[in-house]
Amino acid sequence: MAAELHVELVAADRSIWSGEATLVVARTTSGDIGVMPGHQPLLGVLESGPVTIRTTDGSTVVAAVHGGFLSFADDKLSLLAEIAELSEEIDVQRAERALERAKAETDASAERRADVRLRAAAGR
Repeated sequence: MAAELHVELVAADRSIWSGEATLVVARTTSGDIGVMPGHQPLLGVLESGPVTIRTTDGSTVVAAVHGGFLSFADDKLSLLAEIAELSEEIDVQRAERALERAKAETDASAERRADVRLRAAAGR
């Protein structure tokens, strides 16, 4: 079993993060999944949620991901997201305002997006 896996996190409009990791945790339609080196090949549909990447140097990268696909084979993990942003890119005050606005308007999908952004920002 290899000690690391290569990860590519890509949004529809740009590359978000690329590098070597020891563990990636993401939310799929089947539930949360952790992928480590040597995992069985898989293909999944990403749900909105934070993606946590443990890098080989011991640091942690967290991103807010909203939909997309996940593919793993030969110790290469591709996360192809509809929308994604790294936790350090998230404007927390703006996300809090968006959450309050979504709650007031009873917009469940906007509320979910704002909540995911705040959870990813908290995971920095």
